[in-house]
Amino acid sequence: MFKVGSIFIPVTDIEKSTDWYVKFLGVKIIDSWGDGAGFYLPTGSAQLALVKVKSPQPTEFITEGDQKNSYFNFVVDDIESAHEHFKNNGIVTTEIDDFGGMKFFDFFDLDGNPFSVVNEVDGSPYHSENVRKMQERDKKNK
Repeated sequence: MFKVGSIFIPVTDIEKSTDWYVKFLGVKIIDSWGDGAGFYLPTGSAQLALVKVKSPQPTEFITEGDQKNSYFNFVVDDIESAHEHFKNNGIVTTEIDDFGGMKFFDFFDLDGNPFSVVNEVDGSPYHSENVRKMQERDKKNK
């Protein structure tokens, strides 16, 4: 019944951010309007929208202690290549870390918005193939 449609990202400069997201994330523009622009990614169904704001806005939340967590992540097949892609282009990243076999790192856009990048762990219940199987099972059980 529900699925994620769009993820909205606050940016202070639509034009520069549009160029940045196209160049470094490979997004494709759907349409733009005065204070925003919508994009799709080469895979998946969720869309991204950049929305103009006057000053940077928080796009993360604090968990235990002062640990920060972004609201969503990007899944990649080759996390080392993704990490190198950002580092080679001067984009601020954290180092690749490992959490129970899931590797991840964070990167930051022009406004300092943090985003996580993760790899999928084979056998994990969160792996997209396992989620797809659960979705298909749920459809059959209706």
